Amino acid sequence: MIVFVRHGETAPNRDGLVLGRSDPSLTDLGAEQARRVGEALRGEAVTRIWTSPLLRARQTAAAVAAVTGGDPLVDERLVEVDWGTWEGRPTAAVAATELERYQASGGAAPAGESLHSVRERVRAFCADAFAVAGDDIAVAVTHVSPIKAAVAWVLDADDMAAMRMYLGLASITRIGARPQGAVLLSFNETGHLRAG
Repeated sequence: MIVFVRHGETAPNRDGLVLGRSDPSLTDLGAEQARRVGEALRGEAVTRIWTSPLLRARQTAAAVAAVTGGDPLVDERLVEVDWGTWEGRPTAAVAATELERYQASGGAAPAGESLHSVRERVRAFCADAFAVAGDDIAVAVTHVSPIKAAVAWVLDADDMAAMRMYLGLASITRIGARPQGAVLLSFNETGHLRAG
């Protein structure tokens, strides 16, 4: 099983900015969210942890590893989508016409990466992770777009299905391997963030 973990809060997340390849650290709240994700995975037999190269994911992966053990390994395929010229803009400032062009293009921001590209690199990561991890539990700490792309791939949905999913910060999503193919076991688990 691959346990996908979205990183904790950063200042751009908190402030409603488009955040792709920029590399901010976690806020104090984000660090607490990361700690709670680690605690949520306590007692699970995690044998591997992979992480995006971006700092917010590496910090979250370190918090998971502090509880589950192991050394997180960076996998470039887990990096967030490149939002191109939208990077750093307030999400509310992306005009409806820009969103229409984005959807018509199949999900590619101006000068950015397409959702199809994200899906293909995440699909390849999943295939390799299942081959390496087998029946073990592997954690992949990443970002909103790669996790949504993995879910769209598993459900055989179009790339734009990501636009119809909500995935919270520091959430957990589980994908399992079955003889007939990958299956979605859970999506957007956040109960650990509400616990004491």
